[in-house]
Amino acid sequence: MGRLLRQILPALFSAIVLAACGGGGSDNGGSVAVQPVANLGASEPNAPQLTGDTATDGLNWFNFRRQQLGLAPLVRNAKLDLAALGHSNYQKVNNVITHEQTLGKPAFTGVTVKDRLKAAGYALPADNYAYGEVISSTSSDSGFNAAEDLIAAIYHRFLVLEPMFKEAGVGAATAAGGPTYFTANFAVIGLTGGLARSAVVSYPFSGQQRVPLNFFSDNEAPDPVPGKNEVGYPISIHANILATVMTDSFTVRPRGGAALPVQLLTGVANPNTPNVAVDPHTSPSAAAIIPLNPLSSATTYDVQFTGSVDGVPVSHSWSFTTQ
Repeated sequence: MGRLLRQILPALFSAIVLAACGGGGSDNGGSVAVQPVANLGASEPNAPQLTGDTATDGLNWFNFRRQQLGLAPLVRNAKLDLAALGHSNYQKVNNVITHEQTLGKPAFTGVTVKDRLKAAGYALPADNYAYGEVISSTSSDSGFNAAEDLIAAIYHRFLVLEPMFKEAGVGAATAAGGPTYFTANFAVIGLTGGLARSAVVSYPFSGQQRVPLNFFSDNEAPDPVPGKNEVGYPISIHANILATVMTDSFTVRPRGGAALPVQLLTGVANPNTPNVAVDPHTSPSAAAIIPLNPLSSATTYDVQFTGSVDGVPVSHSWSFTTQ
């Protein structure tokens, strides 16, 4: 992504690392352009109050969406804040968007996310933990919009809505006449809590109103729908980070209409659907579909997921309405 594009469009990156018995890890990076939602907080019932602080508003918006799904809110941690702010400052000073810092560059605080957490005093044990990072750069200094953009971007949503994360830290830095860099770090030490075994949550959530119609796939890297730019808003299922979600069927249809053509994102091979490729950027604990065309406005959509979580059959149906 060129410098000019970074200044006028959001760029979003995510990375997640899991350390646990039997666990694995993934590192997803990318960028996405999303049209900021005007007056976002005012359009959502029970939305958090705007503080005017980008970092605080971003975390409050993450927690607002998590609580709408029935997930526990993330507890703000000062050491995670310090790591997040340090990384936002590094990106601002060096005019870059990256998860990895370069030793010797101005405002350096650590090469990797883990290095930066350690430098901020956030101690990780030998195992049984997970942490992640999402970052954005946009011409808007709205924390609400930064958080909503990250949730819209499907590879980033997998991290933001991870049920087992318990703590978060956020930091934002604005370049003079340039973009605002927003960083959020998530962590859990002791992989307990989250959802009940074989339970899932979905987004958009059941009964959600004013769901966006579209998403621009080409502006997220890696591209979740190669060869197609304007697509429908992503729809996802999430289980605990240690779980394995296997998808048998995942459909969305306008009420009373036929199922829409979609791109399925799954991180687990299913012998019942051998023609569906495993997506290396999708967490094994989640799955998503992306309609191949924008959704229709003021329309109720019915979603049906059937599959399993850790071998336990799961059937989940819900509906949402577009803006």
